[in-house]
Amino acid sequence: MLALVDSDTERWSSSEPAQASPDDLLARVASGDQAAFADLYDVLSGRVLGLVTRLLRDRAQSEEVTQEVFLEVWQQATRFDRKRGTASSWVLTMAHRRAVDRVRASQASHDRDTKIGIRDLEAGFDQVSESVEIRIEHERVGRALAKLTEFQRQAVQLAYYGGFSHSEMAEHLGVPIGTVKTRLRDGMIRLRDEMGVTS
Repeated sequence: MLALVDSDTERWSSSEPAQASPDDLLARVASGDQAAFADLYDVLSGRVLGLVTRLLRDRAQSEEVTQEVFLEVWQQATRFDRKRGTASSWVLTMAHRRAVDRVRASQASHDRDTKIGIRDLEAGFDQVSESVEIRIEHERVGRALAKLTEFQRQAVQLAYYGGFSHSEMAEHLGVPIGTVKTRLRDGMIRLRDEMGVTS
């Protein structure tokens, strides 16, 4: 059951000293008071962590950003102006700004990774289309080869399908190497013309 307590009695019976306000603590932090900084951290860290966690939704990152905020509080405490607001609002604004910056950096990194992934993604391979194109190309080459002279066709087939060198072709056909070169050159020119290839 709750009992009413006279304010004078409470003041005299309390064994704990009155806790300093965040504004007072921050003023002491500005003068380099480490104990005041520890007290300010105890008073505001829960609220800062809660705000940052709501924005980031990642506990580890939220704890990291909270530490960054309090480091900034320690370094920038002299810039706090009581006329412009309370210490709590100053620290929470700082926390909000840092959390938003982290979200933006994370999003930018994600977007960059997505763009790189899309760029590096291989285009889809259509097996049917590829095999049809190869078959059509083989038929075109076959029709073009049929229009060559027997000697030209023989030279082209030995060189490109058989992998023969000029000297091997000359030995295989029993003709001088110059003749092999002429037949091959003439066969390639005619083959190119028949297939409509421009040089």
